[in-house]
Amino acid sequence: MRWRAYGEHAALLDCDSLTQTIAAHATISSARPSGITELVPGARSLLVVETPGSGALAAVRELLSDADLEHPPEGEAREITLDVTYDGEDLELVARDAGVSAEDVVRLHTGTVYTVAFTGFAPGFGYLTGLPGPLRQPRLPSPRTRVPPGSVGIAGEFTGVYPRVSPGGWRLIGHTRTVLFDSRADPPALLAPGDRVRFRSAR
Repeated sequence: MRWRAYGEHAALLDCDSLTQTIAAHATISSARPSGITELVPGARSLLVVETPGSGALAAVRELLSDADLEHPPEGEAREITLDVTYDGEDLELVARDAGVSAEDVVRLHTGTVYTVAFTGFAPGFGYLTGLPGPLRQPRLPSPRTRVPPGSVGIAGEFTGVYPRVSPGGWRLIGHTRTVLFDSRADPPALLAPGDRVRFRSAR
């Protein structure tokens, strides 16, 4: 890991892996150090913002220097269940490339508890880790120009849900009616880093 200054009241932690980023975020969130106003995880980084003059960044550096980031604290994460209709355009493609049936794809996808590693790409879009090995497949060679809101997709080590209409190259395996982002809600995004997510087949 390596710390870099990020303005006057923030620091960016460059991590060696996504696992390390998740662990650092969980460690800080669990300790709840006074003076930290924001944590923004990415795939290999964690932005830590402090209240000016609080000295919280120094405390966080000390906290992580002694932390076991291979075994982060479990904490009390929220768990969210999303009902999914598994009728995606790429369901058969995913099944074929995984060497299993479409029913097995659904079983694998719903049989895991995922963690929101970070958010990005579009408001409310969460990158969920924990995808079973056979479902870890590449993006489509040519992205779609329009992916409907609620589409559930997979790409590489992640699964996620498109919160609104957008272009996208993830392999689509289903859709949910759950609203992932509502600008009038508080908070507007349903998913936040550290949340646990389950997918449930809606038949």
